[in-house]
Amino acid sequence: MSPAPARAAVFDLDGTLADSVPDLAAALNRTLAEAGLRPHATEAVARMVGHGVERLVERGFAAAGAPLDMAALPRWVERFLAFYAEDLSTLTRPYSDVPETLDALAAAGWRLGVCTNKPTALAARLLDALGLAPRFGAVVGGDAAPERKPHPAPLLMALTRLGVPAASAVFVGDSGTDALTARAAGLPVVLVRGGYTAVPVEELGADAVVDAFAALPAALEALLPAA
Repeated sequence: MSPAPARAAVFDLDGTLADSVPDLAAALNRTLAEAGLRPHATEAVARMVGHGVERLVERGFAAAGAPLDMAALPRWVERFLAFYAEDLSTLTRPYSDVPETLDALAAAGWRLGVCTNKPTALAARLLDALGLAPRFGAVVGGDAAPERKPHPAPLLMALTRLGVPAASAVFVGDSGTDALTARAAGLPVVLVRGGYTAVPVEELGADAVVDAFAALPAALEALLPAA
């Protein structure tokens, strides 16, 4: 009897697996302070994340009343990355039930990956610091492919590294960016409530919405039952 074909669950990182905004906000506010600008509340920064470091810095400066031109942006992105690399896991924590749920999925035969707009090296470091890294067979960041999410290339790259076709995979995220990424790649998408989105998750066109991470295995099985 041949083994069942492999299935994959690929996850967004910030706002899905981990509440990382406190450390992102700290790095952004250190950057703004160096520029002589006022800091932002953590809740405000949560509405700025999800589109990569450049967009976060760009939005942070604009919201502080000092929009950056394209010539100035790289300098401040570099400063942000330096601050964030110094201290990326002091306040960041996995959401409730994340380690246990990932272990349950792996035990059920799911291959697990991460697709994030965070730079790959920083994503890998953060997953390691949180004790989650060994659970993932692929970590693809925003600098790994020519385009970042919501372009499908990073998600498809993660699936290639996991050795699973798109027809046997589900993407799990928390935002409109994640929903668009999954659609562009031809995957169903599950959104987890409570992440970083200003739009209610019910309005983002997901195939399923879960209120808690522990409900994820049942949602994934309903979308992609084992053969």
